Amino acid sequence: MAPIDPHSFTDSTHPLTTHISLSLYFDFSSSTILSSAILTLSHPHTGDLLLDTRSLTITSVIDPTNNTQIPFSLSPDVDHIKGQPLTVSVTNCSKILVTFVTSPSSSALQWLTPPQTFNKKYPFVYTQCQSIHARSIFPCQDTPTSRVRYNAKLNVPHQLSGVMSAKHVERRAPVKGEGMLACDELLWCADGRIVEEFVMEQPIPPYLFAFAVGEIGCREVGPRSKVFAEAVGSVLDSAAKEFAGTEDMIRVGERLFGEYDWERFDLLVLPPSFPYGGMENPRMVFLTPTVIKGDASGAQVVAHELAHSWTGNLITNKTNDHFWLNEGFTTYAERRIVEAVQGEDIAALNIGIGWKGLVDEMERFKDNMEFTKLLTNQEGVDPDDVYSQVPYEKGFQFLWRIERQIGRAAFDEFLKKYISAFKFQSIDTHTFLDFLKANVPGIENDIDLKTWTEGTGIPPDAMEPVSNIYTKIVSLAHEFKQGRMPSEEEVASWHGQEWELYLENLPKSVEASQVTALDCRYRLSESKDYEVKVAFLQLAIGSRCNEYYNVVEKTLKEVGRMKYLRPLYTALVQGKEEERIFAQRVFAEARETYHPIAQGVVECILSKHL
Repeated sequence: MAPIDPHSFTDSTHPLTTHISLSLYFDFSSSTILSSAILTLSHPHTGDLLLDTRSLTITSVIDPTNNTQIPFSLSPDVDHIKGQPLTVSVTNCSKILVTFVTSPSSSALQWLTPPQTFNKKYPFVYTQCQSIHARSIFPCQDTPTSRVRYNAKLNVPHQLSGVMSAKHVERRAPVKGEGMLACDELLWCADGRIVEEFVMEQPIPPYLFAFAVGEIGCREVGPRSKVFAEAVGSVLDSAAKEFAGTEDMIRVGERLFGEYDWERFDLLVLPPSFPYGGMENPRMVFLTPTVIKGDASGAQVVAHELAHSWTGNLITNKTNDHFWLNEGFTTYAERRIVEAVQGEDIAALNIGIGWKGLVDEMERFKDNMEFTKLLTNQEGVDPDDVYSQVPYEKGFQFLWRIERQIGRAAFDEFLKKYISAFKFQSIDTHTFLDFLKANVPGIENDIDLKTWTEGTGIPPDAMEPVSNIYTKIVSLAHEFKQGRMPSEEEVASWHGQEWELYLENLPKSVEASQVTALDCRYRLSESKDYEVKVAFLQLAIGSRCNEYYNVVEKTLKEVGRMKYLRPLYTALVQGKEEERIFAQRVFAEARETYHPIAQGVVECILSKHL
């Protein structure tokens, strides 16, 4: 066996899947999906074929060309990172039909009961497949090395709607025979059921497979964009207002990086439990409601997910060892879009917040500097456990360094050439470096490429942003250490990002009286911007301001975004015994409201300190 990815059982000697046809029957009463999948291989294969699965019950494997049973075995050994390999023994076979059932504990799926939704009337389910969770929805070669096209039929209760990161074909009544053995025909065609049909015509890595089913409405926000969310007028209206500038950003992206290849750029605002800020699922990005801030600054998360349409979705890292190829490029592209749409000062604030985040990650990984590299070795490591700002911010810094060396005009030309050369491919760091050296002759003499990609820590030629507003805010943060609070005049024009940068540059702990005085004047603990609120609460925890623990508890129970959970739980468990007990109690009470990925991350934090 020759694995091609440290996080997959996929064998390099086996043909890769090129197309998947899915039939999915959603059973909300059991939080399971009765399913079938036809996998088409790149060429006929004889011998064993290994597929990734996690928590799936496999009921049959069939050759769909002649309806004969195919021998299969699901390993009884469960790898705590990769799951269980499904071994299918085929003879000159290019298609297999697998029937299976998902588990209520599927790591990609969060099933919400009606009380957990806005309207509290119908249930809701959504996916998060990155990094290695598609295998908990359907058997597949769950590695970004594999790129597949797919079509999917979602059989759901007629009161609900289904959306996908794919082209919507139609919403219609179920048809006998189309379930492809996913479930009994009487069940598939029962009264009160509807089928939502989708097709993805471009080849994507499995982690970009995504759907949501619930009571979902939408608003138009541009000629190729709608915003979707739970069917609550206030949520849809505020989302439409926040993302009104989406088309402008798409046009800027096209000017910088070439044609937008995905036709639609829709946005789905998910319930508060969504574990990320955004997920770049093609055609329909998934977003946390915490990005709706009322001042259009949440559009910066949209800029990041939009930028993935070129870097990450068109060109993808071959494995998670090369994750910076997705996120470093996208962070660079995001900031170029933000600079064009919102101005240089806002872009500089972004870079400054990112710089502080990168410096903080060096402290986090001081005992395991492997994960401060761009090119990592993640053998035996769960990518969710080492998810960090390093691939984003160190990757950005690397590309920014190249831009400074050769000039922006030349780097823009290089980027377009790079995207054109590798579109719809999955590549590794060495492929990128070879392309860089071939297209920018002598670059290896000017920049130490090996130190940047394989070295630990922050290279000496990385740099903080140069901007008057950035310098002023950092200076004010340093003055706070001497007991000086910024005046109301100095902060009069500040929005969320300015406050975030200020708070991030304060000491980890100060006198409790300073914390309460700052909050008394500026009401930061009551901020509607979670970036500001959570940064302030971290300071409060570090300074042992117990009077804010009720706000900490409320925050940990109302949002499931890991960007907020990770620092707050970490700050608590690094405190005294009473803080650790408090963290355990809050997590025990909030756990079921978190997505399974977030549950695992918090459990990992608690296990390291308790």
